[in-house]
Amino acid sequence: MPNAAQVMVKALENENVKYIFGLPGEENIEFMEAVRNSNIQFILTRHEQGAGFMADVYGRLTGKAGVCLATLGPGATNLFTPVADANLDRAPLVAITGQSSTSQMHKESHQYIDIVSMFKPITKWNTRIGQADIVAEAVRKAFKTAEAEKPGATHLELPEDVAEQECQKPEYFEIRKVRRPAPDYKAVKAAMELIQKAEKPLILAGNGTLRKRATKQLRKFLESTGIGICNTFMGKGAAGYKYDNNLFTIGLQSRDHVTFAFEEADLIIAIGYDIVEYSPHFWNPDGKKRIIHIDFEQAEVDYWYHPEVEVVGDIASTLWELNEKIDKSFPKGKGEFIKKHRQNILEDLSEHADSRDFPLKPQKIIHDIRAVLDNHDILLSDVGAHKMWIARMYLAHEPNTCLISNGFATMGIALPGGIAAKLVYPDRKVMTVSGDGGFMMNAQELETAVRLKTPTVNMIWTDSTFGLIEWKQRNKYGHAFGTKFNNPDWVQFAESFGAVGMKVNKGDSLQKILNKAFSYDKPVVIDCPVDYSENMKLTERLGQLVCPL
Repeated sequence: MPNAAQVMVKALENENVKYIFGLPGEENIEFMEAVRNSNIQFILTRHEQGAGFMADVYGRLTGKAGVCLATLGPGATNLFTPVADANLDRAPLVAITGQSSTSQMHKESHQYIDIVSMFKPITKWNTRIGQADIVAEAVRKAFKTAEAEKPGATHLELPEDVAEQECQKPEYFEIRKVRRPAPDYKAVKAAMELIQKAEKPLILAGNGTLRKRATKQLRKFLESTGIGICNTFMGKGAAGYKYDNNLFTIGLQSRDHVTFAFEEADLIIAIGYDIVEYSPHFWNPDGKKRIIHIDFEQAEVDYWYHPEVEVVGDIASTLWELNEKIDKSFPKGKGEFIKKHRQNILEDLSEHADSRDFPLKPQKIIHDIRAVLDNHDILLSDVGAHKMWIARMYLAHEPNTCLISNGFATMGIALPGGIAAKLVYPDRKVMTVSGDGGFMMNAQELETAVRLKTPTVNMIWTDSTFGLIEWKQRNKYGHAFGTKFNNPDWVQFAESFGAVGMKVNKGDSLQKILNKAFSYDKPVVIDCPVDYSENMKLTERLGQLVCPL
């Protein structure tokens, strides 16, 4: 009879798992042996956090749960941050951790802590597998729960003695598709009535619009109605930047051009919007906006987010129902008020596009990145000051082509995430952008990228500062404290791993460097000095904006 570890791996094969990202340990060697004899590729990472971020991004890009593995104690605790990130970023992920024998759990034991209790608040569901015969059932539940809307993280703990037990129920579950609930017809009708009555409706597209075919129906809705739209950081690419009434991204915690459109709008249609990534009090400060909530789940209870109508169910189905109700009599002028705001945004986006200043201005860097990447190529942003510039200024035309962690918003995600993106889409260009603070947090995964031969281009915006924190400190106090550090020579650092190291030394060379970087068949690290004095200039300019008439 097969043992529990072998049955677990068979169950993972049944889930069509291609990769397990992780590190081996003494308590999961039985599981590792089963993986060795499977068709699943084990990807050894240099830190459990890197493994978790790879699984996180894999899940976000594919809709299938990424799998990460760690041993007990410190191995498991190192997974905590990426598991929490996947859960709040709504990326399906299954974490598997080893554990001491069950005979050791009632007393003090080497490296033992209660990992199941620890992971409970950061997962949708988790459990300890206490006996071999429940393995197949637990694996199926972990994947079904992680991938169900809203997706997130689950966790399975496999104690070492249970892993060795013979399993009397080695069968695994047939995966059967579950149809998502359709929206209530009365709710759809009420939503349509509000949309028809509104003079200046505005769509707020969130992360949920990028999942489950919703983008296709959303774009059809926009073509039929001409209604204005903007997206959150994690909803980039929902509408496509070529749509005439697209105001691009909202998310800065200050008044921006898109904020004026919210102030002017008489109805907000929130589609797949997750308040975890951008609080509604920034765009509905008096709590009086009329709101339609369209999502897989009911709206969160929030003073600033109190929808008049909630259309709960499959988002694509809801939009299809709305599209069916639109006819030629629907007025196309409801998005006209957007145009003046869009024009101001477009003027901002072209700022410093031709700059030759050095260090490079953020606007110039993003302009050149956009010029080099095609619409289906993938840009992953780490977390830091650069994230705000990318979110505001990088124009994404397709869903999941600009990935930003803005639920848990974790530094260190970009480099390992880029490896996963390249595994999913080997024929696309994959580029990551990190600050020098965030890059160092998982820089060890550069060795993983070199070993796997995943040719990602990894740009570091260097200023020897935790730039986002300094930006906020200067806004509030007029000075910064505790944010400065030193960096290695990034070119030598990259080359020591077997990667290519490049450095930007003048203001007009970036596009040439990027094109050359993508010509290599190995990972590349680009050291790009950045002029972050633009941060405070942006804050000052936004503070002086006046809504156009």
